[in-house]
Amino acid sequence: MSDRLSVLKTYKLYVGGKFPRSESGRVYEVTDAQGKWLANAPLSSRKDARDAVVAARKAFGGWSGATAYNRGQVLYRVAEMLEGRRAQFVREVADAEGLSKSKAAEQVDAAIDRWVWYAGWTDKIAQVLGGANPVAGPYFNLSSPEPTGVVAVLAPQESSLLGLVSVVAPVLATGSTAVVVASEKSPLPALSLAEVLATSDVPGGVVNLLSGRTAEIAPTLAAHQDVNAIDLTGADTALATELEIAAADNLKRVLRPQPVDNWTATPGLDRLTPFLETKTVWHPTGALGVSGSSY
Repeated sequence: MSDRLSVLKTYKLYVGGKFPRSESGRVYEVTDAQGKWLANAPLSSRKDARDAVVAARKAFGGWSGATAYNRGQVLYRVAEMLEGRRAQFVREVADAEGLSKSKAAEQVDAAIDRWVWYAGWTDKIAQVLGGANPVAGPYFNLSSPEPTGVVAVLAPQESSLLGLVSVVAPVLATGSTAVVVASEKSPLPALSLAEVLATSDVPGGVVNLLSGRTAEIAPTLAAHQDVNAIDLTGADTALATELEIAAADNLKRVLRPQPVDNWTATPGLDRLTPFLETKTVWHPTGALGVSGSSY
């Protein structure tokens, strides 16, 4: 019989492609559905949130400037890496949400498939949401969707992995960068997902993951002048109202909390469109020949 001690995992934040401890040095206990201790998670501070926004802004130019095809390849690579660590995530989701191994496996498989689904949309969004507009005059009038910028995301509280992926992947697919506040009750799958992102091709700073008290971290993000949009999925009604008021100060786009009965359902475009801006360009067509016809 071995008297070897287990090596307990130290969970850390994910900011700017690195794994810092919380600036505050604080942690909080995370337990399973039966109240059994699982780990200590970092308790993020307002300084951690501001650092994450700086990292996301720094990464925005490169990520939004990448080709849509390249972004799709990167998101598909995340799915590949998550598939390779499937057993770990099944265990973590089962512990976090009090699910059987088979139910947790369904959640993890759906999360992997969700990355693939959004990877396929990166180079198709422009065709569906953009186009040529008919105008009265010799002009081309073209509308095309562009990423909105830095998006703060409050992850769902109950769906620790699938719900998280379902709100983060569309932000990345559009070319925006994200500062994500993980489920307060069940942050461990999110913090482990950061390890997948770090070993995929996602550039540092494109996704920044924070754990801790949602009500403590979110107001800093909602009021931050360099955050362009906020997804309030993980906020309760009272907190969402407070955050929406704070977000109005710099005219952030706000995605209000929407009840989701089944995160495994095909998501559609509802989480892609809120984080896109439409740019419209006019260009003269010019005249052809003596008839004055235009092209």
